Amino acid sequence: MNLISRPFEITSIFRKEILAMSAYKVADAQGLIKLDAMENPYNWPEDLKLAWLATLKDCPINRYPDPTAQELSQTIKRTYQIDDQFDVMLGNGSDEIIQLLLMALPNTASVMAPAPGFVMYKQLSDCLGLNYLSIPLRADDFDLDLPTMLETIRLYQPSVIFLAYPNNPTGNLFSHSAILEIINLAKGLVVIDEAYAPFADASFIDSLPAHDNLLVMRTVSKLGLAGLRLGYIIGRPAIIEQLNKIRLPYNINSLTQLSANFALCNYAIFDFQTNKICRERSRIFNQLNTLTGIIAYPSSANFILFKTSTDQANRIFLAIKEQGVLIKDMSSQGGLLADCLRVTIGKPVENDAFITALKNCL
Repeated sequence: MNLISRPFEITSIFRKEILAMSAYKVADAQGLIKLDAMENPYNWPEDLKLAWLATLKDCPINRYPDPTAQELSQTIKRTYQIDDQFDVMLGNGSDEIIQLLLMALPNTASVMAPAPGFVMYKQLSDCLGLNYLSIPLRADDFDLDLPTMLETIRLYQPSVIFLAYPNNPTGNLFSHSAILEIINLAKGLVVIDEAYAPFADASFIDSLPAHDNLLVMRTVSKLGLAGLRLGYIIGRPAIIEQLNKIRLPYNINSLTQLSANFALCNYAIFDFQTNKICRERSRIFNQLNTLTGIIAYPSSANFILFKTSTDQANRIFLAIKEQGVLIKDMSSQGGLLADCLRVTIGKPVENDAFITALKNCL
């Protein structure tokens, strides 16, 4: 008997939100100076590498990791002087923490964030079929449009509000007083995403005791440990308890736990590297603003957003890439990012190669 299979319809299997989405794309940087992903360009000294490898030597990889990563959690609290009244939950990068927060919401919930902002807020909200409220930043200074945000909170009462501090991709710190107004008005959770905290002398960790609905989220990626994929969120135990219910067991592997703990116990190396990056940020910002047709925006992160002449961003991006330097083309997002490119601050020689390549195509 001949069996004829029926056509397989993808559209009958997956939710419409998934079918409408585009996958997050990571550019191929092979053979290029990589200045597109906000990474710390510096490695560790050889003696520190050897000490790290000695730490890993006896890692019991035949056993499951500590499910709550207690030693690492305590090291994080000690390093950043987090009061014991707050709990820390670790995630496989900040992305997993964002996903857990959103998975915990009812499917009728609203999520709010400024635009432009970190793409995963919207990506994961759309994936879960939540109502995503995108509030444009002010065009003149990329700060929060506070009246619109406050009115949106009154109308929709979002369950979660994400505020990146500093913001990606604009690099600026939002008004501290504006953020406090948002926290005070919101009935839902307000998550201050401090992924770029190492490069900014600003944090809301000290504000945690004053606000029951405040969470602070961080990552070690920008610090110089991007390969470990480790993020964490700080908040009241009652909130963290709910997130832990849906966190997958053993989500932070043993090698990551040991490596991150070792690194944070040797934090001085990261302070040294961060200071070098911040000095380079100032140098490159000043150089960019001497170039005709380029406007660089002030940054408190480890990258700089800059604007090109009208309709020139993609051409310049490709011309820089042809010269062996990969940066990020933001112009296709339109709106406030029309004609904009973003460059990560690398080592001095890498930054000089970028400036030379940019000058060659202006």
